[in-house]
Amino acid sequence: MRMLASSLFVLALSGGFSAPLAPAPGADNSLSAAEKRDGWRLLFDGKTTKGWRNFKSTTISNGWRIQDGELQCWDPHNAGDIVTDEKFDWFELSIDYKVAKGSNSGIMFRVADDGEATWHSGPEVQILDNAAFKRGQLAGHLYELYNTETDATKPAEEWNHLDIRVGPDFCETKMNGVSYYKFVLGSDEFKARVAKSKFSQFEKFGTLPRGSIAIQGDHGVVAFRNIKIRPLKGGR
Repeated sequence: MRMLASSLFVLALSGGFSAPLAPAPGADNSLSAAEKRDGWRLLFDGKTTKGWRNFKSTTISNGWRIQDGELQCWDPHNAGDIVTDEKFDWFELSIDYKVAKGSNSGIMFRVADDGEATWHSGPEVQILDNAAFKRGQLAGHLYELYNTETDATKPAEEWNHLDIRVGPDFCETKMNGVSYYKFVLGSDEFKARVAKSKFSQFEKFGTLPRGSIAIQGDHGVVAFRNIKIRPLKGGR
């Protein structure tokens, strides 16, 4: 959902798939010994934006910042979407997020470098303040494609945890440990849903074998931490 936040909030420190799931973390933005053994990696070190850049750029705008161990979109008017330098095919992504009241964002996968926008190629897991958007796409929904009647989110200004699995056998999104939906990327059923959506006009949408992970940065104040990824077998 693409709507500018109506308010800002002061971001402060606060302190998943049935197996395999990232073990409960110790310090934020770090990996436990068990996580390392299981193949998890950090996509955000809590100190720098290393490995991230704005879409179709080599740098990151000043609308993004690192503060209190968080990757913050603090000025959505001057932030823009950011993407990983690295490309991914099959993976599990574990991430904490916190939105301001009235704000929204999203996480996309298999995003192409070209195209006019990240969402022209990458399916988006919605992030937003559900209380402000009581109809339509809600947090955790795969925008315009998959949703659920369940709402396991915590309110705006509290941390939520997302697990996003993009696997060769199935894909799944979990919100705070609760499974929202499963689907098979590239299946006839998936293609039929895309065909009925606004994404049908974009040839590359949901079709790339690999691509960047993107975070939406132009529709609200939002913070992220503990961004971790684990490649899955079957990837190219």
